[in-house]
Amino acid sequence: MLGGLGDLANLVKQAGQMKENMANWQEELARKTFEGDAGAGMVRAVVNGKCELVNIKIEPRAVEDVEMLEDLVKSAVGAATRKAQEAARADLGKLTGGMNIPGLEQMLGGGQ
Repeated sequence: MLGGLGDLANLVKQAGQMKENMANWQEELARKTFEGDAGAGMVRAVVNGKCELVNIKIEPRAVEDVEMLEDLVKSAVGAATRKAQEAARADLGKLTGGMNIPGLEQMLGGGQ
């Protein structure tokens, strides 16, 4: 019986460490930035690790065609967001040791 309680205490301790590691990872990821571009660099978007748009640069020649500009902005933001999500999944895989933890993919915008 005591062995069972010791195992439970160890499991609780490991869960606490995992929670702390996850919090540190989320803070580190939020500080990272990811860039995507479209139209051969006419539009460049930068998102942070939370997939929030933090910067966008638009070449003046892209402004001449509004529809094209709208498409380029969407493409650049999408590319940067995908890079952020891919980096998050890769980092998370390292953090969890490859364990499949239900719900984590969806938190990262994945789950494909």
